[in-house]
Amino acid sequence: MGFTQARGLDTWETLTVTKGERRLSITACPARHGPGVTDLVLPDVMGSILQADDRSRIGTIYISGDTLMHDELDEIPRRHPDVDLGFFHLGGTKVLGILVTMDAEQGVQAVRLVDPDVAIPIHYDDYDVFTSSLEDFTTAAEQAGLGDRLRVLHRGDSYPMG
Repeated sequence: MGFTQARGLDTWETLTVTKGERRLSITACPARHGPGVTDLVLPDVMGSILQADDRSRIGTIYISGDTLMHDELDEIPRRHPDVDLGFFHLGGTKVLGILVTMDAEQGVQAVRLVDPDVAIPIHYDDYDVFTSSLEDFTTAAEQAGLGDRLRVLHRGDSYPMG
């Protein structure tokens, strides 16, 4: 696909990508795919903070990645207190009965923690192993008083960023 310089990032490492005069910084955030020792046998994952050199255009974007809630995520709002837009991987995926992606309850906890102006749930219906529906999340978010910041996008929808 033309990607010739891909590289992994350690947690909190930042990579700046330049195209012409535009720059995009990508900072790796903590993420954990499974609880406890199960994380050792699951693929590595990371969350990301994206920041363009022109903050007035896209602001600060958080992408959760396939993480579960865990203590290391507490550092995200300390380092990035002004997240404009957050994408949260949900679905409550279970493998052998073990939760490996955030369900509705953890999704609400993550939105509260990161505290974006706008929260967009994603990755909630990509596989048949999901146990927590989009409706579970939107209902839980409404009950938690977060409904005004949710934007639900369906396949093919877009969100204006500027």
